[in-house]
Formats: sequence, structure tokens, C-alpha cells
Amino acid sequence: MQNITPSPLPTTRTAIVTGGASGIGLAIVEKFIQENIKTIVIGRDEQKLQATRERFGPLCITEAFDLNHLAGIPALVERLAQEHGQLDILVNNAGVNMKKPLVEVTDEDFQRILLTNVSAVFSLSREVVKVMLPYGEGAIVNISSMASQYGIPKVIAYTASKSAIEGMTRAMATELSPLGLRINCVAPGFIATAMSAKAMDSDPERKNKALGRTPMGKFGTPADVADSVYFFATEGARYVTGTVLPVDGGNSIGF
Repeated sequence: MQNITPSPLPTTRTAIVTGGASGIGLAIVEKFIQENIKTIVIGRDEQKLQATRERFGPLCITEAFDLNHLAGIPALVERLAQEHGQLDILVNNAGVNMKKPLVEVTDEDFQRILLTNVSAVFSLSREVVKVMLPYGEGAIVNISSMASQYGIPKVIAYTASKSAIEGMTRAMATELSPLGLRINCVAPGFIATAMSAKAMDSDPERKNKALGRTPMGKFGTPADVADSVYFFATEGARYVTGTVLPVDGGNSIGF
């Protein structure tokens, strides 16, 4: 992969991106670095974090941390604030999925998905908000999914978690926007990643069905999602809060 050279503009903002060492998260980090935003990438895979740091250079700071360890999140955020000062942007991108028929989903399965996709998002957001509030400004962007827009079989826990994320987005925006913070959400549709390509290419019927109900007739790219996240995170969206934006080529309104 080609290394990223930031523009010569001064660095004035600091962002946190969870799950930023692969897929959509990596594209978000790339966009931020290109725009000279110092970006703290939180993830669990040390090798991927190291590769991300080497690719993007000094504006990229990596933190190996398992966000399922809720009790450790306050200390993590406190340390990051001490080391980096004002935290301007939080992107809650980290998440896990599980494909299994509903009757086979155990209580433990369900709770495991909610822990990563909902509880960890809430805990991290709460602690970052505490850092943002004294400055009277900040932007949080949550990553939802097309699964929250309509029913998809065999992903009951994931669907529940992403629906919760959209509800949290609106509730947070209502409470925090009067205090200067903006909270928005991006809901990606079918995005072409290495993982999705493998799944789609092995199931032509599913791939054709997905494309057939997507008015734009193609899958999106991680960069498409990253551009929308950047919009919500920066000055262009200064009068936008509590919004859920499908980035799906029209899939959620297609027939």
C-alpha cells in the first residue's frame, strides 16, 4: 500500500477512531490523516495497528485496547486526554457481527454482540464527552448499518445493536447539542471490502439480489463511507446533528 503524505496545513484537531486498522475504519483514518487530523486508532490486533502506524506516519497514534473491557475505558480516555489535550472527534466504528439462525442464538451470543456494539460505544462516548464538554465543542460519529434500516435474516443480535446505535445517536444529540456537541450516524450499505467480496463472490444469487435493489447499481467503497464520516466530523456539518445517513447507493429505498 502507498504511504499517505498529509497536506502541509497545520494540525488543529485530534480524533479517535475505533476499529481503525482495517476495512471502513482504515479508510476513515486515511481520510483524517490526509486532512491533517491527528488520529488515535484504537484496536485489538497489534500487527494491524503497527501496519497502520507505519503506513500513516506521525499523525497516526495507535492504542492496543479491548473495548469490551468496560472498566478500563475511563482510565484510557483520561490518559489520552492528558497526552493529547482536546479530543475533537470520536468515531465509534468498531463492531462485530454474527450470522446465525435466530433459534440458535444463545443468550451469551446476544450479549456478546451487544457488549461490543452498544455497551462499549456508550462507555467510550460517555468518557470522551466528559473531555469535550469543557471546550464546548466536539463531534461524535457513530457507525450503524443497513441492518438497522430493514430486516435481514440471521443477524438478529447485530440488527438489535445497530438499531440501538441509531436511537442512542438521537438521544445523545438532543441532550448534548445544546452544550456544543454534535452527534451523527452513518449507516453503510453494501460496501466492497475484502471480507464482503469473499462472501458475495461465493454466493452469486445474494450478490445479484443486493445489486438488483441498489438503484446506483454498484457496491460502495470504504472511501465513500469515510467521506461521509469526515463531513459529519468537521465544519461542513456545523448545523447537522442527530442525523442517520444511509451511505448505500439507495439500497434502503430500492425495490
